[in-house]
Amino acid sequence: MNSADCYHLLGLKSGASIAELKASYRRLARQYHPDVYSGDKKLAQEKFIELTEAYKFLLSVIPSETNETSSVSENATAQSKPQPTKVKVTRSQTPIECNPPLSVLEQQLKRNAYHDLQHMLKEQRFARAITLVEGLAQRIPQDPEIRQWKAIAYQGWGRYLVNQKQLDKARIYLKKALKTDPHNRSLWAEVDRDFRRIERLL
Repeated sequence: MNSADCYHLLGLKSGASIAELKASYRRLARQYHPDVYSGDKKLAQEKFIELTEAYKFLLSVIPSETNETSSVSENATAQSKPQPTKVKVTRSQTPIECNPPLSVLEQQLKRNAYHDLQHMLKEQRFARAITLVEGLAQRIPQDPEIRQWKAIAYQGWGRYLVNQKQLDKARIYLKKALKTDPHNRSLWAEVDRDFRRIERLL
């Protein structure tokens, strides 16, 4: 499977951004999730696996492509991201790795966890969501998508704590989110917004 095939499978034009890729994958994954799909479950599961493989492949390819094609203004924007916050949580940043394919059991576990996680985040049950995704990350430690889910759970809990005026605790979880998924630009933007709110509240 090459890049063009993966883009086509996800209903995208070649060269689509990571944001477009993620949005398309989420939409199609929900549509073909075996627990939701009303038609042939086996067909849905095969389609779901194909979509996931295409998504993972493109995730591993897009960052290098966007780095080569990004404009000077995009580079300036990236460099003007909240550098002080980055310094506080620095670790050597490595590119997203290609992982060995998951076993059928791991795929099922991941699908079920994703379904549960969506409900927990929607209902703002952040503590349970974090417990779920941390356990999943221990079981499948090298999966970049699970790492992203964990970062989202940390950031959601951090934002909730900001709303509750528990600012010190909020900082801890927002920093955890950045450490967990340091290459996620949209996450950096959200966390930066949360830190700005903290500064205003102090």
